[in-house]
Amino acid sequence: MNEKIMTACKHTRDWVCKHSPEILTGVGIIGGVTTVISAVKVTPKVYLTLNKAEEEKGQPLTKKEIIKIGWRPYLPSMLMGGASICCVIGATAINRKRTAALSAAYAISENALLRYRDKVIETLGEKEDKKIRQKISEDDVKNDKPEKDHIIITSKGNTLCKDSISGRYFRSDVDKIRKVINELNREITHQNYISLNKLYENLGLTPIKNGDNLGWNIDDGLIEIDFDACLTEDEEPCIVVDYDRLPKSNYDRFN
Repeated sequence: MNEKIMTACKHTRDWVCKHSPEILTGVGIIGGVTTVISAVKVTPKVYLTLNKAEEEKGQPLTKKEIIKIGWRPYLPSMLMGGASICCVIGATAINRKRTAALSAAYAISENALLRYRDKVIETLGEKEDKKIRQKISEDDVKNDKPEKDHIIITSKGNTLCKDSISGRYFRSDVDKIRKVINELNREITHQNYISLNKLYENLGLTPIKNGDNLGWNIDDGLIEIDFDACLTEDEEPCIVVDYDRLPKSNYDRFN
């Protein structure tokens, strides 16, 4: 029985820790609404108290007297409002720490991947590296078959393509994709950065959830892509759009 209770407590603690930003935000919102309701409810009582004090004095109260008499009934509302603000600030702080941790983990993973790829090229040569990437693209298309209803139709060509980041199939053209990349790279040289969703928008694709949080910065270099040609299960040619330089978080920084 004790083990079951300890296990349940551990699961509860883990769940609370995992969802602490949502919990704190929810408590902050509820506290904010309750603060307003509480303040509204106490206002008539404060008004009557001030009127009574003014009658007893026989003349209008000064601002200092109004504050001295009227602040105390609002104390619970002020404390509740302060606690609500602390909850929201706490949720924001936790989210920032988690975002920073994810960014650090992403950077470590990316550096490890780049080092691994550089070592592959150094050991086996660029041709073998290209073959390996080609095989990965073929397996990717084979394991993730394009469904006709899910292929995005753009006005930029009829060749079946697949974006290696979002995993989406769409109709386009190699030359038009290269043109889009060149145009965006010109933009990067002028404004220093570009978002992943901006690339998708120019390709005729809809934005993705985290597409505005990822992108390329001129300090890291321009957008570089590669095309891997393969066949689908139906023997239709498919171009996999691969990225030599992946988009990063915190791409819109200024150094």
